[in-house]
Amino acid sequence: MIRLLQPWWLLAVLPVLALAAFYVWRQLRRRDYALRFTNVDLLRTVAPKGLGWRRHVPATAFLLALLVLAGALARPAIDTREPLERATIMLAIDVSLSMQADDVPPNRLEAAQEAAKQFVAELPETYNVGLVSFAKSANVLVPPTKDRPAVTSAIDGLVLAEATATGEAVFTCLEAIRSVPADGAAGIPPARIVLLSDGYRTAGRSVEEAAAAAQAANVPVSTIAFGTDTGHVDIGGQLQRVPVDRLALAELAESTEGYFYEAATVSELKQVYQDMGSSIGFRTEPREITQWYAGAALLLALCAGALSLLWSSRLL
Repeated sequence: MIRLLQPWWLLAVLPVLALAAFYVWRQLRRRDYALRFTNVDLLRTVAPKGLGWRRHVPATAFLLALLVLAGALARPAIDTREPLERATIMLAIDVSLSMQADDVPPNRLEAAQEAAKQFVAELPETYNVGLVSFAKSANVLVPPTKDRPAVTSAIDGLVLAEATATGEAVFTCLEAIRSVPADGAAGIPPARIVLLSDGYRTAGRSVEEAAAAAQAANVPVSTIAFGTDTGHVDIGGQLQRVPVDRLALAELAESTEGYFYEAATVSELKQVYQDMGSSIGFRTEPREITQWYAGAALLLALCAGALSLLWSSRLL
């Protein structure tokens, strides 16, 4: 269906219609004059024999060209359905103080940051990616987006804080996933949560509650454990052991049909999204066809000139 983006420009049709009316009026007057003219021999020399109706064709084509050009000023467009990729991956990165342990060189947080950045770089460009950081609470740093530099920059800017709210991280990711526009598709987009942590929850809702919520939303949570049982950090002047809670992370992944890793590589991380489906939504966008109108007007004008030259040896 054709619609006009600037319909008020259709007023340009009025002068063309006025010109067409004037042409018809002139032809009628010419006919009346011919009927009153008594010198038939002289009339035949003025109006070449056999031209007849053909003398109106160039003028008609020219007027049509003007009408089409006037229509082009209104910017005609047709509605097209543009597909949108809605598949979404949310990264949740633990920024608790235990993540500064250096049992994973250079330390747990920097190792997680590097793995996350490599993961983002390897994702298909059509996927949405979001970032959540969590310590005592969970915060959306970057909502689902295709802007990879924004996500990478946010990963580089992570800052350590106290406590670990693993369950809250999952709930916050689920809320971010629900915020992805539907764009004509039904339900939430196909999504995965990738949670990078050293495990032990010390704040917020439980991991079991988070797993149940992810199951209900059909969003697998893949977990990546960073650290060893011998890790330790200096907190408040005291050296504290910070072993990794592999069991909790593994159970979260297993109960939501995600993947669990202890040492992540880019090739392993690819498994997180290789089985992801696509949910194509559609956005209706106008596509201008002004050039079609301009081309048609040019063709009509050329026809008008060519026929006029052919039949009367004059350019209109």
